[in-house]
Amino acid sequence: MRIVSGDHRGRTIATPDGRNTRPTSDQTRESIFNILDHAPWSPPLDGGIVMDVFAGSGALGLEALSRGAEFCVFVERHPKALAAIRRNFDHFGLGEEARIHRFDATKLKLAPGNRPKPFTHVFMDPPYGKKLWSPVLRRLPQYLAEDGIVILEETREAEIEPKGWDVLSDKVWGTSRVLFMRQA
Repeated sequence: MRIVSGDHRGRTIATPDGRNTRPTSDQTRESIFNILDHAPWSPPLDGGIVMDVFAGSGALGLEALSRGAEFCVFVERHPKALAAIRRNFDHFGLGEEARIHRFDATKLKLAPGNRPKPFTHVFMDPPYGKKLWSPVLRRLPQYLAEDGIVILEETREAEIEPKGWDVLSDKVWGTSRVLFMRQA
């Protein structure tokens, strides 16, 4: 896996060992970010404050930083995924613009010191088919900017009923379904 575009274009992304994570494909990531770059409802990614929930390798947050995001919080709790994110931090030379939050995303709680401003973009790529996105969506509004959006990746077959959220776009790429949402 590589960064698709931006300052770090072409750089390799370390992924967790084993089969417990399923990184977002380069093609799906490129499609997601193309939509974010051109949709009238998307806040600008350049200068954005981003959170990558169920981060895995951190590919979505790393891609956002490469494309100009100002800051990213990576939320992950699994040791192998955390090790991959730390390798990526070292490889990309990340410092003050990124932070790892080792926490169960379904019980998301961020202290003000862990985020400089409300989040403009929240990427969520939970394990497919377990509806782990549901408790996270209930906790997110307190952390989002007024025009902030959530980008949720699930399996193509997933039935997603995001109560309290407006679906701005619903796309399918391969085995993935990606919803772009804003709080209703």
